[in-house]
Amino acid sequence: MIVYLDIILLLNIVFNAMILMLTRYFVRSNRSKKRIIYGSIVASLLVVIEMYLPLSSMFNFVSKIMYSIIIVIITLGWNGIMSLCKHIGVFYFTSFSIGGGMFGFHYLLKDMFTYHAESPFLTVRNIYGEDIQLMFVVVSFPLIWFFTKRRMDEHVQVKIKYDQFYKVRLTLNGQSYETTGYIDSGNHLIDPITRRPVVLCDEGFLKHFFNEEDWQVLVNCVQNTNDTDLPASIEHKVFIVPFQGVGGETNFLYTIKPDEIIVFYEGKQLTTSQVLVGIQLQSLTEDRQYQCLLHPQLIHFSTEKSA
Repeated sequence: MIVYLDIILLLNIVFNAMILMLTRYFVRSNRSKKRIIYGSIVASLLVVIEMYLPLSSMFNFVSKIMYSIIIVIITLGWNGIMSLCKHIGVFYFTSFSIGGGMFGFHYLLKDMFTYHAESPFLTVRNIYGEDIQLMFVVVSFPLIWFFTKRRMDEHVQVKIKYDQFYKVRLTLNGQSYETTGYIDSGNHLIDPITRRPVVLCDEGFLKHFFNEEDWQVLVNCVQNTNDTDLPASIEHKVFIVPFQGVGGETNFLYTIKPDEIIVFYEGKQLTTSQVLVGIQLQSLTEDRQYQCLLHPQLIHFSTEKSA
C-alpha cells in the first residue's frame, strides 16, 4: 500500500488548525492566531509517531489526554487550571462534533458511492477497515465545520441575556472612560461596508473624549451632515452608516471607530475593537440610567480579555 505522507500531514495540519480555530472562537480567546498554526503542527506530529512507532506508549488514554493539554496550552495559553479545564472540554466537544458529524454524514451517503480499486481519488481507511475517498473527507470536513459553528452561534445568540445593564469601558484616542450599557435586542444596525456592529453612545458620555472646541465642531458636522470639517483627532476614524428609519426613510448616522470597547459581562471582560460607536446628540433616557446602547453581536463576537 502506498502512503502519501506529505498529503496526510498537510491535511492533518489544515484540519487541526480548523478545529483549534473553532475552539479559540468558542472560548472567545484573544490569543495570537499564529498559535493556532503552532498547535496544529504539534497535533499533527501524532501522525508521524503513529506511522513510525505504531506501538508507542503515546497511544494510551493518559498519554492522549496529556498530549491534548499540551496542544491546548500552546494554542490558547495558560490562564489557570479552571480555564484549562474549560478549554480542554471545548476542544474535545469541537473535535467530537466535527468527527461525529463526518461519521454520520458518511454513513448517510455511503450507499450513494461505490468504491473501485481503480478510482482516481485517494482513499483513507477508517477504524473499521472501510475505505473512504479522500475527496469526501476534504469536502465534508469544511461543511460540518461551518454547520457546527453556525449552530453554536445560534445557541449563544439565544442565551444572551437581554434587558440588563452592564458596565462598559470605551477607549478612544488613548482615553478611557466607563459608563453603563444596555443590551438592546432590537438593535441590528451594522455598517454595510465593514460589517461592524454599531453601538450608540449619547452626548453626555462622548463629550468626555473631546475638548469643548472639538466637540462643537463635531456637533456642527453631524447636524449639518458635513464630513469635511471634522476634528483632526478623529477625521480618519469617522464612518457614516446609512440606516432606515421607522417611516422607511433613509438616514445617516455618524460613527467613530474606537480603540477598544470592553463590556463587563457576567464576571468576564469581553473586549473588541471591531465595532463602531454611533453619535447620539441627545440622552438615550430621561433619567440617564444608561448612556450606551449595546449591539447583541458585541456580546456574541467579543473575545474574553486575558488576565
